[in-house]
Amino acid sequence: MPYTAINKTILLPDGREITIETGKLAKQADGSVVVKMGNTMLLAAVVSNKEAREGVDFLPLSVDYQEKFASSGKIPGGFLRREARLSDYEVLVSRLVDRVLRPLFPDDYHAETQMTINLISADAEVMPDALAALAASAALAVSDIPFGGPISEVRVARIDGKLIINPKISDLQRADIDLMVGASIDSVAMVEGEMNEVSEEEMLEAIQYAHEAIKVQCQAQLELAELVGKTVKRGYSHETHDEELRQRVYDATYAKAYEVAKRGSANKSERKEGFASVVDEFIASLPEDHTYDKGLIKTYFHEVEKEAVRNMILNDRVRLDGRRLDEIRPIWSEVNYLPATHGSAIFTRGETQSLTTVTLGTKLDEQMIDSAMVSGTNKFLLHYNFPAFSTGEVKPNRGPGRREVGHGNLALRALKKVLPPEDQNPYTIRIVSDILESNGSSSMATVCAGSLALMDAGVPVKGAVSGIAMGLITDKETGKFAVLSDILGDEDHLGDMDFKVAGTKDGITACQMDIKVQGLSHEVLTQALAQANAGRKHILNEMSKTLAAPNADYKPHTPRSFNIVIDKEFIGAVIGPGGKVIQQIQKDTGATIIIEEKNERGHVNIFASNQDAMDSAVSKIKAIVAQPEVGEVYIGKVKSIQPYGAFVEFMSGKDGLLHISEIRHERLETMDGVLEIGEEVKVKLIDVDKKTGKFKLSRKAILPKPGAPEQNK
Repeated sequence: MPYTAINKTILLPDGREITIETGKLAKQADGSVVVKMGNTMLLAAVVSNKEAREGVDFLPLSVDYQEKFASSGKIPGGFLRREARLSDYEVLVSRLVDRVLRPLFPDDYHAETQMTINLISADAEVMPDALAALAASAALAVSDIPFGGPISEVRVARIDGKLIINPKISDLQRADIDLMVGASIDSVAMVEGEMNEVSEEEMLEAIQYAHEAIKVQCQAQLELAELVGKTVKRGYSHETHDEELRQRVYDATYAKAYEVAKRGSANKSERKEGFASVVDEFIASLPEDHTYDKGLIKTYFHEVEKEAVRNMILNDRVRLDGRRLDEIRPIWSEVNYLPATHGSAIFTRGETQSLTTVTLGTKLDEQMIDSAMVSGTNKFLLHYNFPAFSTGEVKPNRGPGRREVGHGNLALRALKKVLPPEDQNPYTIRIVSDILESNGSSSMATVCAGSLALMDAGVPVKGAVSGIAMGLITDKETGKFAVLSDILGDEDHLGDMDFKVAGTKDGITACQMDIKVQGLSHEVLTQALAQANAGRKHILNEMSKTLAAPNADYKPHTPRSFNIVIDKEFIGAVIGPGGKVIQQIQKDTGATIIIEEKNERGHVNIFASNQDAMDSAVSKIKAIVAQPEVGEVYIGKVKSIQPYGAFVEFMSGKDGLLHISEIRHERLETMDGVLEIGEEVKVKLIDVDKKTGKFKLSRKAILPKPGAPEQNK
């Protein structure tokens, strides 16, 4: 069956090319494209139902990014040997795409929509996550699905002082800024990434540079839609409204909702009850002889509540809980709350609380990574849990969802920048944040609690890290705007921006920004970052009152670590045949011993729960790898007896000949009755044969000569 493929080429600032192809694959989808850069190819396909399900008043959008192992010539691990549920990395990429796409669908479009993005060919130097949103938006562009795009995302990194769009993987390791930026032609919609303690100005410069590249990619999608003939989108009718009822709700409830917002209650349940009483009072006032749609009434009141809260903040310059725009909620924290853990901290800010633990494990605890693009290990883990009771709700516990994965990853990126270098950190570090209360920015509470817990554990971090979530309320007609520090959950829900910024006193280490309005100005972003800087430093100051620097030592029950570097030739001796030697040492001492070969040397990591076990294991290993020195005296053990002398093991795995002539000063005619097998004997190494490497031992060399004065003994 013949097909007609249509292609569009995009040039990156450095001359590399991205191509978009449509009309060749997945033609039964509403829209499908293949995006290619180098040998990396992504297939994106989107399908949206023609009608919405009854009772659905939101957009049921699912975005799934998955990497096919065949794309890089690999077979999946595990028992089934096939792709299974999405990995955390795939979930994170799916979230990056979803967060830019979702706000641009029409508010009244409620048809179930599924976006699938598959990595079908992999290039070792091209990161596919930087192309996923472009592929998704292009698939929508060549469909008839209503969408307010196009959009795109790029990775912008600063490498050796230069900003680069979608850098090579090998170069990314040298980056001090690594950001994913999503935007339309008009405005930036999403930012997420990590940095090496950079300034706000440097981050803004990277965002603006990325946006210029995104504009080119969006224009290419518009031209592609023209070529395909998909500029006109499908009609739909997914909502039925009663404008008279909407106006009636507004007239009766707006002033009352404004007053509830203005009360400044610090308790979110009180605010919730206050707003609920307004709508309940309105419903109770309706005439009994007429039936009204209570669902529509609550929908219209939600619009009223949103407008009232936003106007109150813009006009009165105060918050829902009575705070000033830049005021941080009360903070208290505590460390060492859990005495049996290696490190623990409680961080509470307003009605948001995290109980966080740190566990220091061995190399055996490292996470194994097996994906289409990456295979290896990870020795820094951060897991974020969000139980239903943290918001006073009842929900089934189904394990971590996409939100938990995303929040945990943001906190991980913020904290990993202050960890000691890998060659100075023998531990696998796991941080677990359990959110016990939540009302705004629990991910940033995780950053603060995680920082305190690391310092409580004695991990020598470069500095403390704090995080803050910034919000925004805007009015396009009047030009008014209000930047909110340390936002509440309601302010996030009803506002125009959620901008999370984490960092040390010296600069930003991670950020995540979602913008819900078009055309966010440079002025607003600059003020938000400046206000965030002040907020972060205030939080750091509060944290320092609890713990200002890492504890000088690990907790007594933390496994101690000791590293020995040995010559490569001794690795086999320490391990022994079939692992016999190392297993015996671990059994005798209770220590855990791990050996790795790096740079032609053997690196022996010893972990023990107490000093005696450590000393014993270290001495046994040092005995194996120690080099015999001529002139040194050793205590050896007789291994075998021959007519001409005895073979004595004077060091672990090293035997030397104690010749019959070297046992005593007197002449011995026979070995009978002189020594016994297993007997300990003090000997001196007197020579090493240069040709054979055999050791020559002497006992008489350390015995006093007959008739010698006592002081010569």
